[in-house]
Amino acid sequence: MEDCIFCKIIDGKIPAAKIYEDNKVFSFLDIMPANKGHCLVVPRRHSVTLIEMSEDDLVATVKAAKKIASALSLSFGNGSFNIVMNNGKEAGQLVNHAHIHIIPRFQKDRLRIKWSHVKYDDNEIKEYAEKIRKFI
Repeated sequence: MEDCIFCKIIDGKIPAAKIYEDNKVFSFLDIMPANKGHCLVVPRRHSVTLIEMSEDDLVATVKAAKKIASALSLSFGNGSFNIVMNNGKEAGQLVNHAHIHIIPRFQKDRLRIKWSHVKYDDNEIKEYAEKIRKFI
């Protein structure tokens, strides 16, 4: 996609602090990090969300995320990190190119990832499970 900022980064049209690349995946530091060392892992082939990614791209992206998370942990001397993937506007996706965030965590950092909890009414949990199972 010619207007996609991540495609431009992958193509070398926009500079980035590259972490890793192979024939399917490109990884670089986020320029607006939640914590220093915050990496993005993106498939080279443009797709907007996880659902649109090909199986090959998904496997390659997740394998690269594991490799990068390990390197990140070793480089900072701890094994604490969050992996986040926002899919769609309502989920907070700002760039319409599928990507995984790997965010290193540190004792006393100010990053908070939390959500409120909701409760199911009566048999509602079974109804939701059934709705989802119908499409698997």
